Amino acid sequence: MLGFITRPPHRFLSLLCPGLRIPRPSVPCAQPRPRAMAVSSSSCELPLVAVCQVTSTPDKQQNFKTCAELVREAARLGACLAFLPEAFDFIARDPAETLRLSEPLGGRLLEEYTRLARECGLWLSLGGFHERGQDWEQTQKIYNCHVLLNSKGAVVATYRKTHLCDVEIPGQGPMCESNSTMPGPSLESPVSTPAGKVGLAVCYDMRFPELSLALAQAGAEILTYPSAFGSVTGPAHWEPVFS
Repeated sequence: MLGFITRPPHRFLSLLCPGLRIPRPSVPCAQPRPRAMAVSSSSCELPLVAVCQVTSTPDKQQNFKTCAELVREAARLGACLAFLPEAFDFIARDPAETLRLSEPLGGRLLEEYTRLARECGLWLSLGGFHERGQDWEQTQKIYNCHVLLNSKGAVVATYRKTHLCDVEIPGQGPMCESNSTMPGPSLESPVSTPAGKVGLAVCYDMRFPELSLALAQAGAEILTYPSAFGSVTGPAHWEPVFS
């Protein structure tokens, strides 16, 4: 079962029960807070998860406010797990700003999300956090880190993106994630959550089927690819891979 709730500007919340066949809607339901959208886990007898879509900006506090509204809405509707996209924390205007705005996992922003998870009593998949790792002083580069929090706000898993997106975009020039980001050293074992065993990946990882196969063979029931593709890279990846 799938429901859609829109929140202007550029915010979107979808609710689904893993394991059900999902019909492809021709147009998302865009009614203001309709009761019909309040799908609960009891109505489909499966765990309810929420997929939160946002358009991030360089303003980290405004981004947190936007994400928190969607997470609280998901909790109100009965979700046990909410997924946030890659770069949920911010999208900077240039690589220098990206590095300046980045934080360690023990920084203030992750503390706000741990409090949010405890407040709402649900798990959070933070799809791509700009992390200053322990090697920040040596490398001056960050990690693209997928963080999983449980309903008590504890970090239960972290996966650092292994496949970095270095591509030449026609008409726009090169996009080199590796200029400011370090590749992660390893995969993370699938994590048991109220919605099932979740395998963590990020965005460009979906181009490499060996990663999905390894997670599936390790017992993953849900594969996650939180993404922040652009208007050119998005169609170039999602349409060929999933069509």
